[in-house]
Amino acid sequence: MSKPSTKSSKKAIGLVAENPWQALKQFTSARIALGRAGTSIPTQQLLPFQLDHARAIDAVHKALAVESLIEQLQASSIIQKHIKHAPMVVNSKANDRMTYLQRPDLGRQLCEASWQSLLKHRDKISQEYDLAIVVADGLSSTAIQRHAAPVIESLVTKLTKDDKYSWSLAPLTIVKQGRVAVGDDVGECLKAKITLILIGERPGLTSPDSMGIYITWNPKRGAKDSSRNCISNIRPEGLCYEEASHKAFYLLTESMKTKCTGIGLKDRSLVVEDSSNLESNPKSQFLVSAAKDK
Repeated sequence: MSKPSTKSSKKAIGLVAENPWQALKQFTSARIALGRAGTSIPTQQLLPFQLDHARAIDAVHKALAVESLIEQLQASSIIQKHIKHAPMVVNSKANDRMTYLQRPDLGRQLCEASWQSLLKHRDKISQEYDLAIVVADGLSSTAIQRHAAPVIESLVTKLTKDDKYSWSLAPLTIVKQGRVAVGDDVGECLKAKITLILIGERPGLTSPDSMGIYITWNPKRGAKDSSRNCISNIRPEGLCYEEASHKAFYLLTESMKTKCTGIGLKDRSLVVEDSSNLESNPKSQFLVSAAKDK
């Protein structure tokens, strides 16, 4: 096929009416200021839209590569050093992906075989854990495949350096066809004080790989969503790994103090940082520095 001539290309571009707000596109990945060609959006904008839509569908339907994920987790010397047991793989009550998508209630609970398997582990170990870290595919296995291992590694590093509390960590638990509440089942079975679940979020058209974290104190089957804290949009283009693990560590340490999560626990990690910066640099506090100068 011959390439269109330069003259005809310039003519085609001239058919597109540019949007006056196009300069704002540099501040967001949202589809704004697309312009128009006649009564439709330009082909140059339509094709990326269709590609992103296909990526979002793939993220929802693609199965989690469990073996690959376990290899990632076991390749981390930090995780291996501080979480002694190998990751445990369990299933929700949703047997397959289509059932998972059509019956959200089944994804919120462990199947009976997995429930008994975790109880058996608890009886064998006879140890109560402070924290159970759970990984579930959710609505984007792509997100878990890309981001779960580095975030867990960063978080475990912070927990092991905590000079105020010595954390006992349950074996990592990977749940197939799991939703957020399935972390309550895992925490209850393992008798963990807190459950932290990493889960793939519902894909957006520019974010098929966004991961979320939910933290629940005293996890029990049937816990209300208001009892959880959420950290969302974890990915390189959103909330970076370091910042996400920093927020998670803050919420975990605060929940150990207050013995609660959810509406009773606010994320003040940025406030704490700002306060420490002010204390380390009194000149930045114009009121304090002015008082000292007198």
